Amino acid sequence: MRPTTPREITLGELRTSGHIQRSVKAEIRHNLLVRLRSGEPRFPGIVGFDDTVLPHLERALLAGHDLVLLGERGQGKTRLIRTLTRLLDEWTPVIAGCEINDHPYEPVCVRCRRLADEAGDDLPVAWKHRDDRYGEKLATPDTSVGDLIGDVDPIKVAEGRTLGDPETVHFGLVPRTNRGVFSINELPDLAERIQVALLNVLEERDVQVRGYALRLPLDVLLVASANPEDYTNRGRIITPLKDRFGAEIRTHYPLELDAELDLIRQEAAIDELQAEVPEHLLEVIGRFTRLTRESTAVDSRSGVSARFALAGAETVAAGALRRAALTGEEQPVARVCDLPAVVPSLMGKVEFEVSEEGREQEVLEHLLRRATAETYRRTLGAADLSGLLDKFDAGEIVESGELVSSAELLRRIGPVPGLAKIMERLDLSGESPGQAAAALEFALEGLFLTRRLSKDTSSGRADGTATYRT
Repeated sequence: MRPTTPREITLGELRTSGHIQRSVKAEIRHNLLVRLRSGEPRFPGIVGFDDTVLPHLERALLAGHDLVLLGERGQGKTRLIRTLTRLLDEWTPVIAGCEINDHPYEPVCVRCRRLADEAGDDLPVAWKHRDDRYGEKLATPDTSVGDLIGDVDPIKVAEGRTLGDPETVHFGLVPRTNRGVFSINELPDLAERIQVALLNVLEERDVQVRGYALRLPLDVLLVASANPEDYTNRGRIITPLKDRFGAEIRTHYPLELDAELDLIRQEAAIDELQAEVPEHLLEVIGRFTRLTRESTAVDSRSGVSARFALAGAETVAAGALRRAALTGEEQPVARVCDLPAVVPSLMGKVEFEVSEEGREQEVLEHLLRRATAETYRRTLGAADLSGLLDKFDAGEIVESGELVSSAELLRRIGPVPGLAKIMERLDLSGESPGQAAAALEFALEGLFLTRRLSKDTSSGRADGTATYRT
């Protein structure tokens, strides 16, 4: 929750308070050094970059460099850029009513210079929160110089001002983020003639609007994001603009499974669905995502976004919620039978190699089985499942599916010696029927994948119905 805005004061009161004016980059450098020395989190919510991306980013910020984050889709570039505002001072003084956030000590726009001359130490000073000192623009082919820098405001001209009056200018997004952080996402998609308009911002630190005798010295940290694929397929960053960025930082997908799982737990909207997704199923989703990224059937240049894993976890949770609504369960718990629905829902998020055309679903189903088998081997591979296997010695069968409630599945399986040990290995500490059913169904699926049981699935049905037998 944002704290209450400080009261409006005058320029004289600001001087008396001892306030020191700092540039945005100096402000970020100071606050970053304070956090580095104290051990406070510098970039909250960013997972998997601690030893790779963040050291490069910190060096760039300490050096006062504008920068480009380069990486495939879904690597958290925009999320990382948005955390930079946490390194700004919580509140900063601005001239009240200024469109471009002029500092009271050094006004730059025509309006504020005039007001400062007229009011002197009585110049009204307002406060701007750091969250409001961030601007962002997704680069699209229809983006104009007016959008970024500014243009003539016809309404102000119609009010009677002359066309050459600097106060008839409508400022674009970059000047309006003066004394803040401005981000351009997917920079190569910006038309080359529009990229030229940013050259002065990065080097001379000012903007010029059309034919006006107007030069505004800007104080802004400019950060851009780009996908390496864009350089060849859709556009490029013009050489003079690339030269003006102080640093280019390469991002990546989570390097370790633990980081992948941390990201899923943090970002997936599972809590909102009020359905429990056990850790072993989250691990399956995480492994599935990593196997898909590594698959030769998938176009590696396009990448597999982190949103792939998040959507997978949410789909599994939604399956449990749907089953609970249809069967009357009070505590929805996801099970293995909820996994097959992940494949069709995620297929559109993956770009396959041309040679795999027509086999997309088959490829993902195979990778999901591999992910499930790997998770089973890690969790229950060394477990004693004889109590469960004994159930099938007499030729019994167990039918499960998305529309089979947990209580009904437990009834069909019957008492299983060693169930507590199975649940302990899967980090299921509760005693709910949903958790017990989730543990047993995962064990059954693992026994099938390791060829100790057979499984029949109902073709043409979307409810994940499966029959386990010897």
